Amino acid sequence: QVQLVESGGGLVQLGGSLRLSCAASGFIFSSYIMRWYRQAPGKERELVADISPASNTYYADSVKGRFTISRDNAKNTVYLQMNSLKPEDTAVYYCNAERLNKFIWGQGTQVTVSS
Repeated sequence: QVQLVESGGGLVQLGGSLRLSCAASGFIFSSYIMRWYRQAPGKERELVADISPASNTYYADSVKGRFTISRDNAKNTVYLQMNSLKPEDTAVYYCNAERLNKFIWGQGTQVTVSS
């Protein structure tokens, strides 16, 4: 079964840290671009970070220097380390896999940053 399962979300205070994980199954993980998106209430879903099969990375300006995306192909898992969290980082975070215009989505995990 093709699926992505996110975990690691929760409630954290301003300036705190969280690490999100996304476990993949049912497809060749190492061949896919892996992305983290987020969607805040009333806002469009936005790309946060991605990592290519060769581990090249991209970050949105809003998270650059605070978030780090990484992947472990042996564990079929992608991570998002989030430091110096701000209230504006509050959103549902979604994991996404893409290869040759084939997209797979996870169910999302809630991150709430309190001030």
